[in-house]
Amino acid sequence: MSASVNLSTNRDDRRTLVVIFLRGAADGLTLVAPVADDNYHKFRPRLAVEKEDAVPLDGTFGLHPNLRALEAAWKEGDLAIMHGAGGESDTRSHFEAQDLMEHGGPVAGGWLGRFLRTRGPSQSPLAAVAISPTLPESLSGAPSAAAVESLRDFGITPGRKGARKEDFARELARLYATEKDALRTAADNTFEALKRIEAIDTNATPANGAVYDPKFPFGQGLRQLAQLIRADVGLDAASIDLGGWDTHFTQLTTIEPLMLQLASGLASFRRDLGPRMATTTVVVMTEFGRRVAENSAFGTDHGRGGAMFVMGGGVKGGRVLGGWPGLKPEMLEGPGDLPVWNNYRNVLAPVLTQHGADAGSLAQIFPDFALQPVGLYS
Repeated sequence: MSASVNLSTNRDDRRTLVVIFLRGAADGLTLVAPVADDNYHKFRPRLAVEKEDAVPLDGTFGLHPNLRALEAAWKEGDLAIMHGAGGESDTRSHFEAQDLMEHGGPVAGGWLGRFLRTRGPSQSPLAAVAISPTLPESLSGAPSAAAVESLRDFGITPGRKGARKEDFARELARLYATEKDALRTAADNTFEALKRIEAIDTNATPANGAVYDPKFPFGQGLRQLAQLIRADVGLDAASIDLGGWDTHFTQLTTIEPLMLQLASGLASFRRDLGPRMATTTVVVMTEFGRRVAENSAFGTDHGRGGAMFVMGGGVKGGRVLGGWPGLKPEMLEGPGDLPVWNNYRNVLAPVLTQHGADAGSLAQIFPDFALQPVGLYS
């Protein structure tokens, strides 16, 4: 099997979905600020992003200046943003909200795991990878998924002390060569995937002039995902987290470095993959947003509506989608929250369709929910 052949279920299918979860409830009104809304500045006299500082998107919104690295993707139509995104539950618990969102509602298993299941058994043992010490709930129930913190974690370890890895792998391959049918195929593909991973020079310079900041672990994780994608190991879906967004106190001090990590990592990943971004989709999501008004501790409290980003994969970007009712006090919900008028499933549904899901599959992935997919690709 040559290194140009992909190990996914369809050997000609090189589509990869990368899901980034901003754990801690990222403040969408800082990431994508409604700088032209006077009420925004009234609610946040100390925390609002000023119009002259923001990266202009349209007549209403601007990116926080620490997200400036995403400006090229926006201008080139490769980045779409959804405001007022979130789930139907009004829970203010991080863990409960994350659990519901990663499961795709009050159902068993993860939505990403169910998506992979609808695609049938993959030929690759690396169909789903999480750059994490543990597997996220979204991948629960996936036919095949691995959680690793480094590509160096992949490999065959000899059981006997002093044994050479090469000899052990050779003997293991000979053993499985006597098997037949599915077990033989699975073993062959596992050895092929390991061979491709071992061939990756993890210290090699990224492609297309991309530079990942060595100070940012998040960016280094994306760099490894780019290496896996280019190595054609059959990576159908990947997950990576960026945590620390819970900002009840001194919000800007906390999240400004995180925004730099997010934007720098995504911009480098996009540049690194180059033409492969046409078949790679990145979704950025968070469990809920923050309260519209700032609190007395220079922070914001748990709210409802947040922001989602979709980059690559043929998205028709350069747009903030979903409508914007404004921040007049009568438009807010409960104690002063941005309402959720775009359910996260309706953002994920067109992405999953782009990656091979049909109407029947979507009904299995998001059961008991009436989908109204957002027009990300039209």
